[in-house]
Amino acid sequence: MVDIPRPPSRRTRRRLIYVLVGAAALVGLSVGLRRLSPAAPVVERSTVWMGTVQRGPLVREVLGQGTLVPEEIRWIAAKANAQVERVLVKPGAAVTADTVILELRNSELELQALEADRQLAQTEAELTNLQASLNSQQLAQESVIATLESDLADARRRAQADGELARKGFLSELEQGQTLGRANELSGRLDFERKRLLAQAQGIKAQVAAQRAQIERLRSIAEFRHREVDALKMRAGVDGILQELSLQQGQAVAAGALLAKVVRPDRLEAEIRVPEVQARDLQLGQKASIDTRNGVVLGRVVRIAPAAQGRSVRVDVSFDAALPPGARPDLNVEGTIELERLPSVVFVSRPASGQPGTRVGLFKLDADGEGAERTLVQLGRSSVKDVEILSGLREGDRVILSDMSQWDEVGRIRLE
Repeated sequence: MVDIPRPPSRRTRRRLIYVLVGAAALVGLSVGLRRLSPAAPVVERSTVWMGTVQRGPLVREVLGQGTLVPEEIRWIAAKANAQVERVLVKPGAAVTADTVILELRNSELELQALEADRQLAQTEAELTNLQASLNSQQLAQESVIATLESDLADARRRAQADGELARKGFLSELEQGQTLGRANELSGRLDFERKRLLAQAQGIKAQVAAQRAQIERLRSIAEFRHREVDALKMRAGVDGILQELSLQQGQAVAAGALLAKVVRPDRLEAEIRVPEVQARDLQLGQKASIDTRNGVVLGRVVRIAPAAQGRSVRVDVSFDAALPPGARPDLNVEGTIELERLPSVVFVSRPASGQPGTRVGLFKLDADGEGAERTLVQLGRSSVKDVEILSGLREGDRVILSDMSQWDEVGRIRLE
C-alpha cells in the first residue's frame, strides 16, 4: 500500500502566519519598551524649598556663635605656699584696686621678715659703734698734731733766740745747730702726722660707706621680706567685679595657684567661634555686628586666633558703641562678620548641600514649574545666606535648594 502526499491545508498556513506575526509584534514591543525612559518620580511641591537666581550686589558674611568676655581680666595667684586666714569678699561684689579680698598666712615668711629686721638693726648698731671708734681715733691723731704744732712753734722761737745770741758771740755754733735741728725735726714729724690724719680720714670715710652699703642691702632685704608678708593680703589690683573665689578659711594653697578672678564688667568684647571652612577670608579690622538678644552692636575684628581648635577659629570683636542694658560676661551672643562687598554677581540662596568653590547638582525647574531637571552648577564665593553662581544657571532660573540626596540617581523629577 502506497501513501499519497497531501498538500497542507489553508487552516494550517493561516495558523503559522498568525504565530509569526505575533512573535514579531512581541519582539517589537520588547525593543520599544527597552528604549523608553523610566517615569520621573513625583515629589510633593510643599516638601521642597525653592529659590530664584538673582543678579546684584552681594555682601559676603560669616556667622559665628560666642560669648561676651571681659577685655581686662586679672587673675590673682598665690606667690607662696600659704593657708587661708580670712575670706573678706564674696564673688559678685564690686571691688577697687586696693580692696583686700583674701588674707593668707605663712609663718616662714613672717619669721624671715623678723630675721631681716634683726640683721638690719644689728648692722645699724655696728655702724654707730664704728663711727664712735673711728671718731676717737681721729681725735687722738688731731691731738698728736696739735702737740707737735705747739712743740714746733716753741722750737722755732728758741732757734730764733739762739740765732741772736750766736751773732753776738754768746752762743756757740754747735748749740745753735742743735736748736735749729730740733725745729726741723718737729716740722718733719708734723708733716708726717698731717698726712697720716688725711689718710685716716679717707679710711674712715671708706669704712663708713661700706657699712652704710651693707645697711642699705639689709634694708632692701627687709623691705622685700615685708612685701612678701604684705602680699599675703590678696588685693583686687583693678576696679571691677570679683567673679571667681572658691576658697574656704583654713584651706591650704600652693605657690602659683589661681585664687580669684577680677573682671571689668564695663569693658567687654565678643569672642566668636567661626567654622574653620569659612574663616579663610577673615582679616583684622573687618566690620562685625553682634546680636546680644537685647540689641545689635557694631564692632570690628581685633584678633584672629592663629590656629583652629575643634574645627573652629576664635575671633575677638571690639565694640564701637556702648552695649545695651543686660550685657554681662559669659552672655551668649551671635556674631556676623562682613568679609567683602561684591558689586554685581549672580547668586542664589545657599543650597542645603554643596560647598563654595565646588560643582553641585541642582534641580532646575521647567518654565511651567511642573518638573525639574538636574543641572550641574559651579558655586563660587558664599555668604551666610547666599552663594555666588559661576556657571550652570542664569538670572531668573528657579532651583530646588532642599536636600535632594535621595534623588541622586535621578535626572528629572515631577512636582505635584
